Amino acid sequence: MNLTASPFVGTLELALSSALLHLKSLDDQPAAATASLSQLRRSLGKPLDDSGADPDVVIRDLVRDVKGGILGSAGGRFFAWAIGGAVPAALAADWLTSAWDQNAALFACSPSSAVVEEVAGEWLKELLGLPASASVAFVSGCQMAHVCCLAAARHALLFERGWDVERLGLCGAPPIRILASNRHGSVERAVRLLGLGGGNVVDLELDSNERITSGALGAALATAPDAATIVVLQAGDLNTGTFDNYREVIPLARAHGAWVHVDGAIGLWAGASPQFRHLLDGSSERRLLGHGWAQMAQRSVRLWLRLRRSTRGPSGSTVTSSALTWFTTRMRATKSTGTRNGLAERGVSLPMRRFIRWGEVGSRP
Repeated sequence: MNLTASPFVGTLELALSSALLHLKSLDDQPAAATASLSQLRRSLGKPLDDSGADPDVVIRDLVRDVKGGILGSAGGRFFAWAIGGAVPAALAADWLTSAWDQNAALFACSPSSAVVEEVAGEWLKELLGLPASASVAFVSGCQMAHVCCLAAARHALLFERGWDVERLGLCGAPPIRILASNRHGSVERAVRLLGLGGGNVVDLELDSNERITSGALGAALATAPDAATIVVLQAGDLNTGTFDNYREVIPLARAHGAWVHVDGAIGLWAGASPQFRHLLDGSSERRLLGHGWAQMAQRSVRLWLRLRRSTRGPSGSTVTSSALTWFTTRMRATKSTGTRNGLAERGVSLPMRRFIRWGEVGSRP
């Protein structure tokens, strides 16, 4: 096969050399942006040209014009938020994902994509010690993972009260309250998007370790024992590293018929470490989302659901149909597959232990 005849070769080689140069310079370049908003707008805001441009020129201009606005989030000196960093296999798989250009919404659109998603989900459940029966979906980010999981909670709680929200909508539906631990802002945005209402979110009293207390939760549940309730718990809060006491609060929530939603965006990965997986003890009856530490070029969020029987209405699981809508634009599981095999070469538990230890001491090794 004569690859040199392909119109993609020169442009892709240019992109490869630019990418490698960026990766090589991460240890020496500033981790923060150095260009201002106005500078970036001047650099990037060129007039739209009806005649088009040579693809190599487009790539060269792009690499030049974004300088100063690319964070060093792919390197080891970037500690803002929970973003950035990719192992070589994951980055390569991401490039192949773009080259294959699959619409991964349905098996018929891309059979391999569908099976990759299935296999990657099973691997992740095994890696993180999640129940084999848990449902898995890949979505576009943390925000949509919350939306999908809380949509499943909305469906289940209303279905138990004789209300089919998919058919009847929310007008006239029984209200749902949300009792929250140290919640992330994306939870409130999800609640608003789902029509549950930000005014129905109640932030409960926390202890000195920023954990929800059984006393505060019990008192809140007792104020309306028959109300449809979602309890939002934390697994490794982004700012404090807090894990709620699941053995204490989840049975209490379940005794009141509440749906428990655990935000495992950061701490769910403790399940990959024998040394730290005890932090998740008691959370087996949970509805989870996880992201952040998968070491992929663009974060794809996984969500897991242990579904009650009642969450499977006539149209199936709400979370599955919602997640697949967001799965159409990328074969996101392909990156997870590349990541899993890349991490397997070096082990998973050791990087998890190192990451947690660095967080405890607040410095690099």
